Amino acid sequence: MSEIVYLNGEFMPLEKARIPVLDRGFIFGDGVYEVIPVYSRHPFRLPEHLRRLQHSLDAIRLANPMTDAEWTKLTHDIIARNPGEDQSVYLQVTRGVARRDHAFPAGVKPTVFMMSGPLSVPSREQVEGGVPAITATDYRWLKCDVKSISLLGNCLLRQTAMDAGAVEVVLFRDGYLTEASASNVFVVKNGVLLAPPKNHLVLPGITYDVVLELVAANGVPHAVREVPEQEVKTADEIWVTSSTKEVLAVTTLDGKAVGAGKPGAVFRRVHQLYQEFKRKVMRQAA
Repeated sequence: MSEIVYLNGEFMPLEKARIPVLDRGFIFGDGVYEVIPVYSRHPFRLPEHLRRLQHSLDAIRLANPMTDAEWTKLTHDIIARNPGEDQSVYLQVTRGVARRDHAFPAGVKPTVFMMSGPLSVPSREQVEGGVPAITATDYRWLKCDVKSISLLGNCLLRQTAMDAGAVEVVLFRDGYLTEASASNVFVVKNGVLLAPPKNHLVLPGITYDVVLELVAANGVPHAVREVPEQEVKTADEIWVTSSTKEVLAVTTLDGKAVGAGKPGAVFRRVHQLYQEFKRKVMRQAA
């Protein structure tokens, strides 16, 4: 069955979806996006994803082309038109089609695109054994809180990790932890879970929020503060989190074991809490 996508008011097979070459998303990367995990055909934390979408649109001064109710209906429609109980919904809004000029064009209709494919989450082996990561300097732009489609820096950094046989690259700017190329990063030091604060250098992750909600509700010692590079490199545990990675332990960093070289006790507890929370949310949605 051909994947069905949505483009500017119409559903169609993916292979028939076309945009003009002067779309500002193609020319300038002038747009934003969201990725929404779907479990048992129910989108996970959709209101939170839509709030983040609004934040990104506001940041680039682009009016939201839909209401939350319209986005919700469209998300459910695209899920229903595609196979699979668990899916990954991708939506993208660009400023639209206009003559090439850096200044914002007036009176241009945004391009709206949505598709859904299979949801790829970490394997059991990755969850139980952890994954390797490397470190690098965070050389991306200074508005990382915007979920921009301009992801060249992230792509270059992620490829550096792939070239090294790693799953992710943990990033530092001016001696402090920011995030990873496509994930937020948590650190456990002396039994305390540490998270970098939300600011313009870090994407406000949906899974990041869930983790902090769960540890607060379950008495897990934690702090949200700046985390120095040395503290990360001597951490007892390191995790990466995202809508597709969920909560995943990093067990080697730059080829050296993190802690005991296997997922730690705090990770195991929070991973279990996350899976229980996810099942609860899906039962309530059913």
